[in-house]
Amino acid sequence: MEESKGNGENGSSSESRPPNPLAGAYRQCFSSARAASSCKKSLVRHPSLVEQVKMKAMDLSVEPEIGTEGCETEFIPIVRSGAWADIGFRQSMEDAYICVDNIMHDYGLKNFSEGLNAFYGVFDGHGGKHAADFACNHLLRFIVEDEDFPREIERAVASAFLQTDTAFAEACSIDAALDSGTTALAALVVGRSLVVANAGDCRAVLCRRGKAIEMSRDHKPICTKERKRIEALGGYIYDGYLNGQLNVARALGDWHMEGMKGQDGGPLSADPELMRTRLTEEDEFLIMGCDGIWDVFRSQNAVDFARRKLQEHNDPVTCSKDLVDEALKRKSGDNLAVVVVCFHSKPPPNLVAPRPRVQRSISAEGLRELQGFLDTLGN
Repeated sequence: MEESKGNGENGSSSESRPPNPLAGAYRQCFSSARAASSCKKSLVRHPSLVEQVKMKAMDLSVEPEIGTEGCETEFIPIVRSGAWADIGFRQSMEDAYICVDNIMHDYGLKNFSEGLNAFYGVFDGHGGKHAADFACNHLLRFIVEDEDFPREIERAVASAFLQTDTAFAEACSIDAALDSGTTALAALVVGRSLVVANAGDCRAVLCRRGKAIEMSRDHKPICTKERKRIEALGGYIYDGYLNGQLNVARALGDWHMEGMKGQDGGPLSADPELMRTRLTEEDEFLIMGCDGIWDVFRSQNAVDFARRKLQEHNDPVTCSKDLVDEALKRKSGDNLAVVVVCFHSKPPPNLVAPRPRVQRSISAEGLRELQGFLDTLGN
């Protein structure tokens, strides 16, 4: 995606907010995170879809919290973020991202506690960029306007994914030219808590003292869990594709694709999977990337690469660009978008591996030879 620093230029950093490139049919009522009340009225959803959002939020299941054994200190993280994107070898750019290091400041929240509150997102569009732009510009607004936020973050985030999906369906019903879909990966940092929500095949990886900790799971149709869900909802997998059309099992949008979604549900789900962890001093940075990055990087490989770069320049924007450039060198064939979030002001430290204690022994014959040698020296 071309946006950054709010102007459509690359190199998003801590001060950046995305532009609002929304098309005419829905620009009037979705053009700002501080939408006027008259526009909010246009967000009224069909009763069946409203009920679907409520029921799915009630059934929310969160992955077990990623362990931080032995790291219970009063660590207070800071955030420094950067992002980069490139069209790659594609004809059009369909990725989008957002970096908001201070939600309370940028969105004028009054019911939000003081302290760290940040939001980051990566959106990988398909069939056009409208869905990715829409989610990029409105997912956070649905989160902060939820009555459960920030008391129940996971529930608010899950509900916001579904509300964004439903609102985009309404926009597409007004203007069919907007028909498209997008995967969505979002990360919230509130105090010491890191919450990651994912629908699709973007991925978030946390660097914990040099070790890669995956904070999301790729939703591919061939995954056993996704295949069972898809088949239970009347879908099928053909040649690795959902209903022979999509290579992701979860996404926002795609309401125009027959047999994918409907008022009563469908095999293509917008439900996010959520993971949560408590940040400690050992947590150095988070990488969020579209699948074009992970096509050519393993999670640990990306962490090792980014860690070396941060040790060189300690700049999350440059680190994001380094990852994108390296993916291009490795011949990734997709659009590329990366967000890097650092949790310390200093670069990652050098890791010193403990030297193993080596036990040496000498045979009785060797001792005799040594004794004989020493005796000759004495004579």
